[in-house]
Amino acid sequence: MTETWLNQVFCEDALAGLARIPDGSIDLILTDPPYNLGKDYGNASDQQTVDDYLLWTEQWIDAALPKLKPNGSLYIFLTWRFSPEIFVMLKKRMTMMNEIIWDRRVPSMGGSVRSFSSVHDTIGFFVRRKDYYFDLDAVRIPYDAETKKARSRAIFIGAKWLEVGYNPKDLWSVSRLHREHPERADHPTQKPLEIIERMVKASCPPDGVVLDLFMGSGTTAVAAKRCGRNYVGFELNPEYCAIINQRLAAPETPIKKSRSLVNS
Repeated sequence: MTETWLNQVFCEDALAGLARIPDGSIDLILTDPPYNLGKDYGNASDQQTVDDYLLWTEQWIDAALPKLKPNGSLYIFLTWRFSPEIFVMLKKRMTMMNEIIWDRRVPSMGGSVRSFSSVHDTIGFFVRRKDYYFDLDAVRIPYDAETKKARSRAIFIGAKWLEVGYNPKDLWSVSRLHREHPERADHPTQKPLEIIERMVKASCPPDGVVLDLFMGSGTTAVAAKRCGRNYVGFELNPEYCAIINQRLAAPETPIKKSRSLVNS
């Protein structure tokens, strides 16, 4: 591929920048939009009224979906506060395959005294049609030696699933990135690489293209690069754009897999 927009993160508003991306050119949209919880991203993108936030969400969804290939997919990170409304928007346009719960493994301390502590993010997995790309073997979880030994009876001999591993469940338990974590960049809602890499490997073919409309610290671009995929994305904040460029230019280091994600 020689398109000039490939493997670029544009420091501009996605609604304006999407025009540079041809329709039907993206294999996977993987994005983590502002949750509208009042966080400071260097702008007012997370501080809208409910009506304005949902209208804006519908606008970028309608602008982004034509960029997907017919067999493309979408993953979107959301908070429980708005996932019902946004899932309905997407269900009118796509087929929902999973609601994935990311357990951030927040310590049991502090929090509200008038409600239960919120310790998870919601991830929606949507596809355009039945023959969507999905490589389960790329993300299977190996069985441990004890399990293999327990399944050594004749009826299990030669079973592919025993050798290649099992399908990840829809509850992913992996710690959020603490300030001392080697992956951590100066961004308030950075997502762990191992979660993003699972989505990229499963839902974007090798040499395919991943689009992220809200790059933040650039984890989607870094994951795509590590996994041999192309990327394109947008980020409004110039300081975050600088962080993204630094992360993409840095030497790759192996990811230490979370035991909880591996076994989820």
